[in-house]
Amino acid sequence: MVVIGNRYLNLGNFKTILFDGDKIALDKSALKNVEENHKFLDDFSHNKLIYGINTSFGPMAQYRISEKDKLALQYNLIRSHCSGLGNPLPEEYAKAVMLARLNTLMLGLSGIHKSLAETIVAFINNDIYPYIPEHGSVGASGDLVQLAQFALNLIGEGDVFYKGKKVKASVALKAAKIKPLQIHIREGIALMNGTAAMTGIGLINILKSQNLLSWSIIASSMINEIVEAFDDHFSEGLNNAKIHSGQKKIAETMRHALKGSKLIRHRPDHLYSKKVEVEVLKDKVQEYYSLRCVPQILGPVYDTILNAENVLLNEVNSANDNPIIDHKNENVYHGGNFHGDYVSFEMDKLKIAVAKMSMMCERQLNYLLNDKLNGKLPPFVNLGKLGLNFGMQGIQFTATSTTAENQTLAYPMYLHSIPNNNDNQDIVSMGTNAALITKKVVDNTAEILAIEFMTILQAVDYLGFETNLSPATQKIFKNLRKIAPKFTDDKPRNEELTKLKNLILNENPLKNVFS
Repeated sequence: MVVIGNRYLNLGNFKTILFDGDKIALDKSALKNVEENHKFLDDFSHNKLIYGINTSFGPMAQYRISEKDKLALQYNLIRSHCSGLGNPLPEEYAKAVMLARLNTLMLGLSGIHKSLAETIVAFINNDIYPYIPEHGSVGASGDLVQLAQFALNLIGEGDVFYKGKKVKASVALKAAKIKPLQIHIREGIALMNGTAAMTGIGLINILKSQNLLSWSIIASSMINEIVEAFDDHFSEGLNNAKIHSGQKKIAETMRHALKGSKLIRHRPDHLYSKKVEVEVLKDKVQEYYSLRCVPQILGPVYDTILNAENVLLNEVNSANDNPIIDHKNENVYHGGNFHGDYVSFEMDKLKIAVAKMSMMCERQLNYLLNDKLNGKLPPFVNLGKLGLNFGMQGIQFTATSTTAENQTLAYPMYLHSIPNNNDNQDIVSMGTNAALITKKVVDNTAEILAIEFMTILQAVDYLGFETNLSPATQKIFKNLRKIAPKFTDDKPRNEELTKLKNLILNENPLKNVFS
């Protein structure tokens, strides 16, 4: 049970709720604070003009709303903005959106009735997932369109996903014995005027990017074993000469992963302790950059993931409404805390970092597949009959095209701003677009890594290196071989690659890296 309210939710909390099935409850003192905040707004709003309570919204805010129409205004806002299109968010992402919005509402700065928080808890604990289309948010006045769909479901309208099926929200609520939400003062705008969609999606992107990075470190380590590389490029001496924490962390992790390997060579033993007299060396003195510069390439990826985690957790633990209802100082502040630039910028940086990681993976893959480069493996790591069989030849096309897609998708959304809403929203963040495109880049990179690992497994078997791998990489090899057995024949590998992809997306083989 994870308690929401009066605490800073961390990434581990999100992981256990979203993926491990932990239930949630509301902190009693935080809920009391929410009640006090609601009562203050109820009293304070009488005979005062407050945006979104007795005025309309956006460029129509100059229209005053009568007392008798105040609640109808909230319902109209919700229903009118349910205009999103595209595929619905998968269940885990929809759950992340709900959790993100709940956490900000429990700060007691939104003026909501406590029943709103309690209804969201009931949705999450009963695995009722709102139908939230991907397309609709410009990420400025909050994720209005996506969160309107969530709000619609809370009032018992629209469609939801329940027990694996798309059903009417009214049907799911009745089955789960949940009463539809009743609007009291501003629950409509309180639900919609925030960054929960971009932030919820973004937090899952971060969790999965951590997994991808760990797998990429393992893949890089195993390739260095395959080529019997020298150990100095991930040594403490070399990497401590630079002070970037990410670079040092990647190098340290590689050293741990490769500890006990019988394949990695110590340079002094081969090139320093004895006189080398041959004019042309058979072995390379230094490996290609995609093998030798792993700490320098993945170090910035590590740092970017950590920074994105910090920024998005700050966002999800902040109030991003407009206006902010401050009962302790007895004031209502109008402004733009709903603007999603922080999230948008971090998602763009994250997708650039993950795209660069995928480019390194693709180059490592190409090195293994090109016998003229590696000098020790058959073309396309073909374990069958050369010419008759094709090994990894066809599969490489998928990795190459998917990497190219990542390179195009990596262009920042943060720099796209189209004025809309009668130019009221004259500069916007496009944060949800940034988060969704990052989601695609993350998914693509898992596919590239799956192909790379299938190739690594074939290469290790061809060379007979399994027992010479380090204990850590040998364990990985054995586990992955259960999913993707050794092959010499030609047949579709889609099913095996999909299983590898799902494992890479959802499991972290180096859990201590981000601890």
